[in-house]
Amino acid sequence: MTKIGYVQLAPVLGDSSPTIGIIDGLADEFQEADLVVLPELCNSGYNFTSIDQARATAEDAQNGPFVQYLHSLCIKHNQHIVAGINELAEDGKPYNTAVLLGPNGHIGKYRKLHLFLNEKDIFAPGNLGLPVFDLGFCKLGMLICFDWIFPETWRALTLKGADIVCHPANLVIPGLCQRAIPVHALMNRIFIVTANRVGQEGDLTFTGLSTMANPKGEVLCQAPETGNHVAVVDVDIALAHDKMITPRNHVIADRRPEEYTELTRTVPGEHP
Repeated sequence: MTKIGYVQLAPVLGDSSPTIGIIDGLADEFQEADLVVLPELCNSGYNFTSIDQARATAEDAQNGPFVQYLHSLCIKHNQHIVAGINELAEDGKPYNTAVLLGPNGHIGKYRKLHLFLNEKDIFAPGNLGLPVFDLGFCKLGMLICFDWIFPETWRALTLKGADIVCHPANLVIPGLCQRAIPVHALMNRIFIVTANRVGQEGDLTFTGLSTMANPKGEVLCQAPETGNHVAVVDVDIALAHDKMITPRNHVIADRRPEEYTELTRTVPGEHP
């Protein structure tokens, strides 16, 4: 069995130090997890008023102070952590990024493909595709927040062999994503961990309800709408290897890709 979990909290806008203090105060609750997921933009907060403000709070995805702090937890607890960060890239652009860390340090990262509302004024669009990382005990993919609404992303990660998708989020639309997560898990026969944040920043209120779902589409646990919350559950990763829906129906082998060519067609007016 593998222990997977999430940490729901309210990162502090523009200053990672108090956020580190919050995580430190919760660390005992997730120290037994083999894999734990933290929210989107956990090192910086979310509701920036300018790209300059975003740059001022961004950091290197391998050597930044917040990332190094998370690495210290991975060493201390012998675990892996996925967290959303505000990444300052080599080209000077901020990216909305998820990093994957383990006891030996940085393993990989994913940059958000589908930017939401005013994120388009702040962050560069993701340019690293949809990578999957083999941790030995599982194969792991990452998505971030609004990526949830695009079924193609979940299926692409499944086709690349992901057993589990870690989904840091800062969700602000009530009642949508959290309902969809078990459906994506069922349709792809994978585990999903959505670590959402809580609290308010300016005119935004974040919706909590961090959610874990299994390949049967069952909700393993769900956080409250408000407040810090940690959950860790035991799962059998092998369940994600079973793609049979009936004795004669396989969610991957029964696909008809030749009939799905419209999925790669660009629609006029896309990417406003």
